[in-house]
Amino acid sequence: MSEDNKVSAELRENFGKGFARRLRAEGKIPAVIYGHGTDPKHVSLPGHQVSLLIRRANALLELDIAGTPELALVKDVQKDPVRQIIEHIDLLVVKKGEKVSVDVPINVVGEPAPGTIANLEGNTVSLEVEATHIPQNLEVSVEGLEDGTHITAADLQLPRGAVLAGDPEALIIAVSVPAATLAAEDEIAEIDAAVSAAQALESADEEASE
Repeated sequence: MSEDNKVSAELRENFGKGFARRLRAEGKIPAVIYGHGTDPKHVSLPGHQVSLLIRRANALLELDIAGTPELALVKDVQKDPVRQIIEHIDLLVVKKGEKVSVDVPINVVGEPAPGTIANLEGNTVSLEVEATHIPQNLEVSVEGLEDGTHITAADLQLPRGAVLAGDPEALIIAVSVPAATLAAEDEIAEIDAAVSAAQALESADEEASE
C-alpha cells in the first residue's frame, strides 16, 4: 500500500441533502462503507485528496476511522451531471489477501500494420484479483498486427494471481482497414474499370473504322 492511499475518515451521524451540501462546502465528500456483513458506516472524506485518488480506476483506500484502520475499495462515485462535483462515494470493505471482482481498463500500445487501425471493442476486462494488487490497467500491444486480427479476453496477458472473470471470447480489439479507405479503394477500382471499358470501346471503334 502506498502512503498516498492513507485517508483520514470522520464518522458522521447526520444525513440528508442539506447536511451533504454543507460537507461539500467544507471541502469534504460524504461516503458510506459497507461489506463483510458489517453495518454500513457513514463517513466524510477529505475532498481534494480523495478526488485525486479516485482518478485511478478501482482505487483502494487505507482509511483511518477514529483510529481504526480499514481497507476499502471505491465501488461507485456519484457526480453532479452538470458541474461534475463528487456528491457521494460508495466504499466496499476488503481484507488483505482477499480477491475481488473488478473491471480493469484496457490501454492499447503500439501501431498496427500500415493502412490499418486498432478498434477498441471492450474498454475494460473483468478480473478476479487480490484487493491489494489491482492493476491500474492492462496494456495490450497491437504493434504490427495485420487487418483481420482479433484479440479476445482469453488472449490477454494477466498479472500474476489475476483470473479472468468475464467471457473469455469477448472481443477486446479488432484490427481493420478504415471504412473510408475501403470506400476510396472501391471508387478507384470503379474509375479504373470505367477507364478500361472506355479504352476498350475506343479500340473497338478504331478497328471497325479501318
